[in-house]
Amino acid sequence: MRTPSDTARSTSGPVQAPGRLPLVGHAHHLARRPLDFLTSLPAVGDLVELRIGSRPAYVPCHPDLVQQVLLNARVYDTGGPVKDKARPILGNGLITSDWADHRRQRRMMQPAFHPTRIATYAEVMREECAAHADTWHTGQPVDVSDAMQSLTARVTARALFSTRMAPHSVAEVRRSLPVMVHGAYRRAMDPTGLLARLPLAANREFDSALGRLHALIDGIISDYRRTDEDRGDLLSALLAARDEEGGGAMSDQEVHDQVMTLLLAGVETTASALTWAWHLLAAHPEAEARLHAEVDEVLGGRTPAYADIPRLAYTQRVFTETLRLYPPAWMYTRMTTQPTELGGHPLPAGADVLISPYVIHRIPGLFARPEVFDPERWLPERAKEVSRDSYLPFGGGSRKCIGDVFGMTEATLALAALASRWRLRPVPGSTVRPRAEMSLTAGPLPMVPEQR
Repeated sequence: MRTPSDTARSTSGPVQAPGRLPLVGHAHHLARRPLDFLTSLPAVGDLVELRIGSRPAYVPCHPDLVQQVLLNARVYDTGGPVKDKARPILGNGLITSDWADHRRQRRMMQPAFHPTRIATYAEVMREECAAHADTWHTGQPVDVSDAMQSLTARVTARALFSTRMAPHSVAEVRRSLPVMVHGAYRRAMDPTGLLARLPLAANREFDSALGRLHALIDGIISDYRRTDEDRGDLLSALLAARDEEGGGAMSDQEVHDQVMTLLLAGVETTASALTWAWHLLAAHPEAEARLHAEVDEVLGGRTPAYADIPRLAYTQRVFTETLRLYPPAWMYTRMTTQPTELGGHPLPAGADVLISPYVIHRIPGLFARPEVFDPERWLPERAKEVSRDSYLPFGGGSRKCIGDVFGMTEATLALAALASRWRLRPVPGSTVRPRAEMSLTAGPLPMVPEQR
């Protein structure tokens, strides 16, 4: 059994994944049961070669190889068919930009996520979590997935566009973003590119939602340009950003692309992870009881604030463990910009590399009892057993998620605020299984709130 300290084996070439079919290669496995297929690959080898159609793709299944990819962003740049299809939707933002543009963008955007800004955003989070807790009623089922989407959409929109953003604008984000996310995933998974050109109702709905979001963002940017005022939000920080090396500011199009990227990342991923957290807590009463005891002691019935987060240690461990089991960014792609080697195997320029945190997080040699929900594995004395290179919910290297602290802050406050007033019980007969879409979702999750 490998351990986190093992060095990835040097081989004369990657191991071929089993189950390849003529013409389609392994694409049918990735389309029909991607999680089962990918989690079977570490048993095959440290570096596994797939075929997506006739095109090869490589899956590193050892953390050393994953880190080799993540820490060399110039050689392993963003790319691949999924990113190519995302660019017309998201533009040239942090997720889709190439190495040189990403380096400049990251440098300019970092001040927007400074701790002093996070503290300001946390007040928005506190207000929205308190308001959301008031919407639940004992015995009336809620779709937790939809509820968390609604909560994170309001938080993200207000953090981006300040507390003075008109309610109809927040409602538009809430209305259009899920349609855009679902449609983007369908297009990304279509190897032919024909789906987007068919006269389907889903395509018309997607185009309409995307157009409304573009128009909304353009209008808000124009309004901010007219006043030239720092409103303490993310958009103000983006408009004020200057490149320390080049001295320039972002154009309106660059700001627009970053806003689209932050909306997608800020709403979908955190909502998915929070949904899984409620499911896991309901399935593990002992963990739920520990969480309730902590929030009762720390909060005493009030809504949590930013200053409470250091004392909400168990709440943070619950979310950290949720991200291990169900990382929203379950897979992402890189493409080699020049000939290189990985695991002793030469890769040509233009080779696709698929990285799956979901796979790495479930390797028994890296995590004890990897299928078990165990928040206590993140106690300081036990967390030392886990290699930092093996835990990848936010990615790594220069492309590590810029909003990781924002997301952890939001999730901690949301869990604490809602758990201090409610416990959620599954609706009998409901089935929960991971859906590997744009993020790793649970799909509709009906649960019944019980007032504490």
